[in-house]
Amino acid sequence: MANRLTLTVNGKTQRVEATPDTPLLYVLRNDLKLQGPRFGCGLAQCGACTVHVGGQAVRSCVTPVGSVANKPITTLEGLARTQGTTRQLHAVQQAFIDEQATQCGYCVNGWIMTAAALLAKNPRASDAEIRAGLSGLKCRCGAHMRMLRAVKRAAKTMSA
Repeated sequence: MANRLTLTVNGKTQRVEATPDTPLLYVLRNDLKLQGPRFGCGLAQCGACTVHVGGQAVRSCVTPVGSVANKPITTLEGLARTQGTTRQLHAVQQAFIDEQATQCGYCVNGWIMTAAALLAKNPRASDAEIRAGLSGLKCRCGAHMRMLRAVKRAAKTMSA
């Protein structure tokens, strides 16, 4: 039986009808119509569905929506910040553009969201720490080296 749940997504209060065990990903995409998190494997193995819950990168395809009802949720759409009348991309988002770090772009949500959470905790992450932090992500196009360069570029920006 569906429950009325209140979520805070990208700083906005949202009310949805869902059973508490519904994957967060389904609510974000189907009910809230957000396009950042993507369905990849459905098993928390690829990372395409990654969002931040309370600042932690989590795989939304296996996260029950009922477990995050009282926590702030940030999707790819919520990483950019509004300053005055303009939106400023997060340093990781801008670095991915600057490094042309994707090919098809399907997995990019997971890479950006995971990297943003990693660098928020450790903006001076070493190459080894970046590689370890991103090791659970999958990209079928093989853009891994460009993505690593983008994360290193973002780290320099964030630690400056």
